Amino acid sequence: MKAVILAAGEGTRIRPLSHALPKPMLPVADRPLLGHTVDTAIDAGAEEIVLVIGYEADTVRSHFGETYRGVPIHYAVQEEQRGTAHAVNTAREHLDGPFAVLNGDNLYDQAAVDQLFARCPAVCAIEVEEPQHYGVLSTSGERVTGIVEKPADPPTNLANAGAYAFPAAATEWLEVAESERGEYEITDVLATVIEEYDVSPVILERWLDVGRPWELLEANEWKLGELERRIDGSVHEDAVIEGDVVVEDGATVRAGVVIEGPALIREGATVGPNAYVRGATLVDAGAKVGHAVEVKNSVLSAGATIGHLSYVGDSVLGRDVNFGAGTTVANLRHDDDDIRFTVKGERVSTGRRKLGVVAGDETKTGINTSLTPGLKLSPGATSHPGETVDRDR
Repeated sequence: MKAVILAAGEGTRIRPLSHALPKPMLPVADRPLLGHTVDTAIDAGAEEIVLVIGYEADTVRSHFGETYRGVPIHYAVQEEQRGTAHAVNTAREHLDGPFAVLNGDNLYDQAAVDQLFARCPAVCAIEVEEPQHYGVLSTSGERVTGIVEKPADPPTNLANAGAYAFPAAATEWLEVAESERGEYEITDVLATVIEEYDVSPVILERWLDVGRPWELLEANEWKLGELERRIDGSVHEDAVIEGDVVVEDGATVRAGVVIEGPALIREGATVGPNAYVRGATLVDAGAKVGHAVEVKNSVLSAGATIGHLSYVGDSVLGRDVNFGAGTTVANLRHDDDDIRFTVKGERVSTGRRKLGVVAGDETKTGINTSLTPGLKLSPGATSHPGETVDRDR
């Protein structure tokens, strides 16, 4: 079985984090998001991986190289993003037998992907409360009988989760007609496979489509929650480490620090002195949490710095962000309503009671800046000392 993993898109909904980095390469615990998908495929038995790349393709190539965990890696370049079937069709030259298709910005539970590979042809689905908002599978016993997009009267509550195991013959069916939204859809390939084969439904216990910034927080909450305690770096004797915390070799935790897991402090990162890290928090390589800083349930990307006497909660900081001393992030509305966030120019509900700031690469705040809930800061944005920022910039 070969696995085709789709990782070519620009990730416009997750901006500003994807401004100069492909969405599948955003950090989730100890590896990029795409790394989790590739690992899942390899653990399920994939003998070769084909990565379909496009936006910022060199970043993906440099990370995975020609082999990964001893498994050959091939690349197919999708120059223009014209849909999922179009993406898989770019990988066609690498396919000569049964193949799986996974999304590089999704997280899947391992057991389900194991079943997907073993039961080829098969499709993964997730049980949802409002299936009318998804592509929905119809079934008869242990067989998928059809798929319909966003039906007013759903035949089941099984939403298509975008993971497939196709027979070799499916390579001949990749050139589908253009859909109403102007794309070439892999679901049309699935429909043909359903007509020609007995296709098994595989039910996912857990699945996450990481499309928007707060879903990157959810991804880290998931994967950091799977950590097992390991202390390899330098931890001062006066620091307190509680729960499942990983301090990598080359990381430094200074005196007076309290870290409550799950948390990951990566190589070259420093925490403290007298800092407090709690919740599911990633302090990525080379990031710095300064004196008397509190960080809660957040992602600090590589090189990010939080100056002393600051608070950052439920936030995502891009690479090389620098928050000046005394910067305070508000992460809760006084009316307890869900936090709203701007996605492609529209304010939408995140479904989260708590969400702070999403700061693009190299954002800088002046000392004593206050940042309001659900704020989006573009790469390179700045604030003045003592300023309250209550609008995206």
